[in-house]
Amino acid sequence: MAYNKYMPLDSSHQQPDAELERERLKSLINSMADGVIAIDENKAIVIYNGAALSILNVNSTIGGKQIGNVLQLIDKNNQTVNSNEFVNQIKTAHSSRDWRIRYADGSTINLYLSIAPVHLGYGKNGARGHVVLLRDITREKSLEEERDEFISVVSHELRTPITIAEGNISNAQYIVNKDGDGAQIKDALKQAYDQIIFLAGMINDLATLSRAERGKLTVDTESINAHDLIEELANDYRPQAEAKGLTVHTEVDPTLETLQSSKLYVREILQNFITNAIKYTQRGSITIGAQTKDEGIIFRVKDTGIGISKTDREKVFDKFFRSEDYRTRQNNGTGLGLYVTMKLANLLHADIDVTSELNQGSTFRVYIPNLS
Repeated sequence: MAYNKYMPLDSSHQQPDAELERERLKSLINSMADGVIAIDENKAIVIYNGAALSILNVNSTIGGKQIGNVLQLIDKNNQTVNSNEFVNQIKTAHSSRDWRIRYADGSTINLYLSIAPVHLGYGKNGARGHVVLLRDITREKSLEEERDEFISVVSHELRTPITIAEGNISNAQYIVNKDGDGAQIKDALKQAYDQIIFLAGMINDLATLSRAERGKLTVDTESINAHDLIEELANDYRPQAEAKGLTVHTEVDPTLETLQSSKLYVREILQNFITNAIKYTQRGSITIGAQTKDEGIIFRVKDTGIGISKTDREKVFDKFFRSEDYRTRQNNGTGLGLYVTMKLANLLHADIDVTSELNQGSTFRVYIPNLS
């Protein structure tokens, strides 16, 4: 890719080795990963590198153009800033990570921007201008936002069960010391126990997520009897469902063969589907099923619950996503369960899909192939 030659504004003051210095300068900035743009006092671009073209998303020369015409800045308040006017105000070095730039198609990236006033020519009498340093920090910003969201979600979700558990245990202690009412003690301890189980599930999700994000999850295959697995899950979760007045059914293809996969991960995927089904179903039933398909098995969990809107269906497997539906917000959750589920499914080369309508229930399916 060709770049414009650096032309000092006051050539009468060039030193004998100016050409050599110019080539060294061009070589230096073209080797930089960050975008570099030098502008003169009139805000015209006099030198730039390939990284700058990439960040600005242009594939033609920008030499001689006004900085304000090629750099469309957006501040942290989402206001468009005139780059010419902004640079003109810079008297000392300025840097910030709070900028964005908008492309012609309307998309934006997060930008680290550093601007410093400098001499553009050679020698002490060289003309003045500014050097602009650009760096795409979109991914860094995304990670920062995820970190902040993680801290916010986890701290909020931890606070509620810990408060409830502590309160019920304290209440049980008080009752024991006062009159020893067995029924009240039993109820208080059960509520505390339920919250601790919720915490344990959250910690398990976080631990699995951490290993998945770091690529530390491994798949240990074994023979899985799908009939037995479905019956085990139904028996494990039937008491929880019946406590809400729900019934649990199983529908298993009698011709199912043994599946070669990770029983640990298959079970965890189905558990996440089942616990969500119970959580978001107020009346009716939960059906756990399986049938043969190609070289694997389709497992499904169907409920008669509140359902999922079309908009939310596109996001249910996103990290930290929780629907704004008030019925969803009535239940605790980190928004990590289905995200972790998708991570596990990818490890098993499995495909997940969901069909649902608001107030009509949901069906989650996962096709798990045999792993050799």
